[in-house]
Amino acid sequence: MTNDAAQAPIDANVGPHPWRRFVAIGDSFTEGIGDPEPGSPGGHRGWADRVAEVLSRQVDDFAYANLAVRGRLITQIVDEQLEPAMALKPDLVTLCAGGNDVIRPGGDPDAVAAQFEAAVARLSSEGATVVVFTGIDTRFTPVFRPLRGRIAIYNENIRAIADAYDCVVADQWALKTIQDPRFFDDDRLHMNSLGHHEVARMVLRALNVPNDLQPMQPDPLPPTTWREARRGDLIWARTHLVPWVLRRVRHQSSGDNVTAKRPEAAPFATLKPED
Repeated sequence: MTNDAAQAPIDANVGPHPWRRFVAIGDSFTEGIGDPEPGSPGGHRGWADRVAEVLSRQVDDFAYANLAVRGRLITQIVDEQLEPAMALKPDLVTLCAGGNDVIRPGGDPDAVAAQFEAAVARLSSEGATVVVFTGIDTRFTPVFRPLRGRIAIYNENIRAIADAYDCVVADQWALKTIQDPRFFDDDRLHMNSLGHHEVARMVLRALNVPNDLQPMQPDPLPPTTWREARRGDLIWARTHLVPWVLRRVRHQSSGDNVTAKRPEAAPFATLKPED
């Protein structure tokens, strides 16, 4: 298996891809958090925008919507995004959901799978191509390494669901390129622009869509002493971990008062922010 491994549709695309209406649903990963872009709706770009940009260049009548909102749990994604997505009549849907549930204390990947399967059944019921994502192999990061087994169970459930409903699997677990802290934002949870770019390349490979996106090479990590590394850990904990814990205690979410950045299916465009 290569670093770029990903499950692809049985029939490779010949000529222009077959999709005309792409809808992305999910949480911060699909919204594009970690990949700031002032000229994009919502101020973030992300892998889904990057995929839509490539798809839009290959056909004339392409439309794209992104209903994802940061911080959403799988129940919220199903309740808030599923039927609005279906109302847009997509022929291509991406679903990445359950990650926020799995990383929470006591997260149950089997309970997530039951909701995930119901969502996939609905999304595929009208013939759309459905793309689902495995979780990342967190062995490389001390912060999330203890969750590796739970994520592996989640992934096996996702693969079984994908097999049952003939979904395309975008396999982040097998994407070794991003198993590197240089592909992640300062919060150590969300990918940065390099990570989102590599995920976009992986999704396009899974869809068998030719493209000219090239690998992006991060800068080497600077030498760091043990003391400097621990100081960085303390800054990270104060800046990112403590606020995350406080939101859990207060039953708050980073997505409170946030709405979808591209709620309607429209031709892909990078929009200028309003003055």
